[in-house]
Amino acid sequence: MTTTGSGNGFTRRSLLKTSAAAALITAIRASFPSGAFAAGAAPEVTGLKLGFIALTDAAPLIIAKEKGIFAKYGLPDVEVLKQASWGATRDNIVLGGAANGIDGAHILTPMPYLMHTGKVTQNNVPVPMAILARLNLDSQGLSVAKEYAGSGVGLDAGPLREIFAAKKAAGGEVKVAMTFPGGTHDLWLRYWLAAGGIDPDKDVSTIVVPPPQMVANMKVGTMDAFCVGEPWNEQLVNQGIGFTACTTGELWKGHPEKALGVRADWVEANPNAAKALLMAVMEAQIWADSMDNKEEMAAILGKRQWFNVPAKDVLGRLKGTINYGNGKVVENSGLEMKFWQGAASYPFKSHDTWFLTENIRWGKFEPDTDLKALVNAVNREDIWRAAAAELGISDIPASVSRGKEVFFDGKIFDPEDPSAYLASLAISRLA
Repeated sequence: MTTTGSGNGFTRRSLLKTSAAAALITAIRASFPSGAFAAGAAPEVTGLKLGFIALTDAAPLIIAKEKGIFAKYGLPDVEVLKQASWGATRDNIVLGGAANGIDGAHILTPMPYLMHTGKVTQNNVPVPMAILARLNLDSQGLSVAKEYAGSGVGLDAGPLREIFAAKKAAGGEVKVAMTFPGGTHDLWLRYWLAAGGIDPDKDVSTIVVPPPQMVANMKVGTMDAFCVGEPWNEQLVNQGIGFTACTTGELWKGHPEKALGVRADWVEANPNAAKALLMAVMEAQIWADSMDNKEEMAAILGKRQWFNVPAKDVLGRLKGTINYGNGKVVENSGLEMKFWQGAASYPFKSHDTWFLTENIRWGKFEPDTDLKALVNAVNREDIWRAAAAELGISDIPASVSRGKEVFFDGKIFDPEDPSAYLASLAISRLA
């Protein structure tokens, strides 16, 4: 993928190198040696409840908890609570932390928008939300059952088109799984299938499966393909149940993924705590991005209270080594999950606009949705900038847009003209 336009990444000066990241963390600790916050800017509360799903991209929240980083920024009582599914995450955010739910979460980037507009809430009641940061880029997978190993399917889903059609003609059902309707995995799966000439609404049955249950479901033959984050694609390969056709970074290298989403009423009531939360998450992201810390991070994430998986299921792709499970192994792929490099943490508004445009494509939002107004209501990049400035981060993106984005099939997304992008797609509800 290539990008054009301003603000498409941090400069080389500091945060892309391990040594510079370590220096920044040292400087931060020197500035706040006992966890005290800047004078007059103390957090209004000492904690909040944050949800997470057992996915590698929840690492910034888990590391901030395990390493005491939340406490350092005046939030010693932050709870990081495992959620059973994205549906449960939604329901608990609707409840809110004060009502035994949660205040925010590691979340699929489109979900705060779907909740903010009442598209996925009970009785369609809107729950105002705020996106405070992106948690990561890249490293989701499109995996296929081993029975299709000889099909030649890979980045091009096309080889599955006739196979799936024949299965349906014989009276079978083709099931493909994602994690939440309108969420990132749903959109990556749909984009990949549609680019290969497979209509995700007509040619297959799309089912919802929580991330930690993907491997078990494919093992018993419940599905033909799925899209999910790590470590579940790697675990699938390690158990010999299926293979990875491609990673999502091959569809769009450097693509946005999860977000830090928080109830808007909590953010408005606790502006200093919101900034402190971001500062802690940023420091954790910098730590998580260092290759020197990958083995320790894999061991932490594998713990029972977090993912409850062998560390090896986390480590390989975390370091950029991809065993696709079909005889193809790529080391130093550059497709490892990014937590900080490449401006991974910054919540670009243009990225949110792409997710909303894809959800217009597949009928989750109306074609006349005012995308700019909706993104401006939910995306709080202003708080991210304030937190970064307080940390002394100089390489703050100059623009809230990454400019035009180019996908694997040559399609170009221009956030200033989403309709042209939609018109260029082979399979689209608007075509």
